[in-house]
Amino acid sequence: MLEKIIDIINSIIWSPVLVVVLIAAGIFLSYKTRFVQITRIGLMVKSLFGSRNNATSKGITSFQAFCIALSGRVGTGNIVGVASAIGFGGPGAVFWMWLIAFFGAATAYTESTLAQIYKFKHNGVFRGGPFAYIHIGLGHKKIGITFAIATIIGYGTLLPAVQANGVSSAMQTAFNIPPIYAGLVLATLVGLVVIGGIKRISKVASIVTPFMALGYITLAMIVIFFHINDIPNIITIIFKEAFGVGALGGGIIGSTIMMGVKRGIFSNEAGQGGGAIVSASADVPHPAQQGLAQAFSVYIDTLLVCTVTALMILSSGCYNIIDSQTNTIIVTNAPELGTNYPQYTQAAVNTVFNHTGAQFVGIALVFFVFTTIMAYYFYSESALTYIFHHSGTPDNPRKEKICIRFGQIVLLSAVVFGSTNGADLTWKIGDIGVGLTTWINVVALFLLYPKAIKALNDYLNNK
Repeated sequence: MLEKIIDIINSIIWSPVLVVVLIAAGIFLSYKTRFVQITRIGLMVKSLFGSRNNATSKGITSFQAFCIALSGRVGTGNIVGVASAIGFGGPGAVFWMWLIAFFGAATAYTESTLAQIYKFKHNGVFRGGPFAYIHIGLGHKKIGITFAIATIIGYGTLLPAVQANGVSSAMQTAFNIPPIYAGLVLATLVGLVVIGGIKRISKVASIVTPFMALGYITLAMIVIFFHINDIPNIITIIFKEAFGVGALGGGIIGSTIMMGVKRGIFSNEAGQGGGAIVSASADVPHPAQQGLAQAFSVYIDTLLVCTVTALMILSSGCYNIIDSQTNTIIVTNAPELGTNYPQYTQAAVNTVFNHTGAQFVGIALVFFVFTTIMAYYFYSESALTYIFHHSGTPDNPRKEKICIRFGQIVLLSAVVFGSTNGADLTWKIGDIGVGLTTWINVVALFLLYPKAIKALNDYLNNK
């Protein structure tokens, strides 16, 4: 019964309309920003290091904000999510992940710049995000609070369960560790960080995130190098299947597009508002600077980390294509894997590093998921502080602290729950969380984008 209810909610939130709206928003904002994701890529990199070297009492540095947002983007979606996109959408789904990332970079710029413009100070620290620019920028307090609640539900409960499931599944395969133990250890590690608040989260993220991303990309490139002769053909297949003209024909074109877009958004978060929430906490000289930095993080997540995962899986042939309706295999490349798409990446690594793929992916996922859940907590806590700050009642630090502690308990409980439940169920739950925030945020971006364009022009004119 629970799965049926989740399927119904999923089909409503993730209707084809949302896919069209997201792509349309990315194209529209790319045009309005004069394709900032191409023309200002050098400035994006410079923006990461152009703020104060050290975080102030009012916020965190642009680089720390970048690392927190990147840690929220680089997670199980880059390993298990890419595998599920290929498993249910075929190789063509990768193209749609690329497309949503390219246009999504302009979306990320817009939402993060708006977050900087409409940020507020709470207990001496900058906070903000879509809930703030919906409330302050559009004058819709009730919708702002609705978004904040959706953020707390999505990032504070639903999405951590998805991330934890990826770790528990990988650790069971790699080291035969029971899921409940993997979940408890992960919850403990996350708990030790989140109780330290924004400063501790930013410090840990700025150290761990670059290290884990670079390590994963390096090993993935080694695997790809061993299959380098297959890469040109793989690229051709990706483009053909994306438009239903490859070996599969148009049989699963709908699933190809939907899975590519869903997994692309789940991974890079462009349009969801998560990156905007952490961007508001950065103490930078100009709003557009943080917007450019966050646009670059989308590239790293999808066009780099997701791509190397996809090329590993496809070039090694360690995947099958599954009918999403019947859960039966349509195309068999790796019979031994069946419909177990979470193991596609592990099997790909095994083709080069014999019998160590499971262990490597398991360890990589621990780092990825650990930092991602930290970012999710940051998002949900910021939403909670917004509700307290704009509640219209006098500040009540004690009550706020109690609510924050309760939120931490709920998030850590979700980690344990997700680690002990099936991947299909938790991914569907995660999709609901993503869709809830995305719907509201994209509408706000269409209404407020002129402010972000004005900020960009002002920043460029003063460079």
